[in-house]
Amino acid sequence: MYTNPVNTRNSDGKSRVLLVCEHASNAIPAEYNGLGLSDAEINSHIAWDPGALAVSNYLSDALDATLIAQNVSRLVYDCNRPPESEQAMRTTSEIYRIPGNENLTDAQKQARVDTVYTPFRNAIRQTIDQRDAPVIITIHTFTPIYHGKMRDVEIGILHDSDTRIADAMLAQKTTAYNVQRNQPYAPEDGVTHTLVDQAISRNLANVMIEIRNDLVQTDATQRAVAKWLAENIKTALKTTGLGNTDATEVQAS
Repeated sequence: MYTNPVNTRNSDGKSRVLLVCEHASNAIPAEYNGLGLSDAEINSHIAWDPGALAVSNYLSDALDATLIAQNVSRLVYDCNRPPESEQAMRTTSEIYRIPGNENLTDAQKQARVDTVYTPFRNAIRQTIDQRDAPVIITIHTFTPIYHGKMRDVEIGILHDSDTRIADAMLAQKTTAYNVQRNQPYAPEDGVTHTLVDQAISRNLANVMIEIRNDLVQTDATQRAVAKWLAENIKTALKTTGLGNTDATEVQAS
């Protein structure tokens, strides 16, 4: 039985940035019997965002930012979806069945909301309450090939109705990565729940960052992407007047 679905890192961080990683873990508590999945499926991207937590940890250090991460697989409950969403406890992911999510009773669904989603959501809210207008930045990774098609985008800068941070990040032209707006997902795909629920509802600046996961498979590449993002975020905070942090160098291993 898991005891805490949420992990908070660098809780005393001085940055105005609050980092959130909703798909940090592929851990499935024992009582769910692996949701009927194979070890290979549990270790694949359908269960979590590979590399996202490592990049988030390096960003937390580089920006001296607090990080809130989910400790339970998104297949148990996807904390970037509200309880009413069919994707919160999905029965399929791409071509994969999720047997342990089929035919859930209302009581079983509510138990997952109570033990996974609500504590995670509350942890973010409580941290926001303790800060002076934090900037919410969520970190994700995505698979290079989706439904058999290669994705060219390498880093996606996603936003909902608040474009302040996204605009400032995208204004920084780069040849380091293929960076695109609202790719490979966009608000209509239902991916901005945390941004809307936690930030836009309070008029807090926010952005969602998606990284193609083949770019963050090793410690060295995770550090490289985190370094690039930290510098880009620092510049965006300065140009928008929303920041109070200087990025610290992310050292190569």
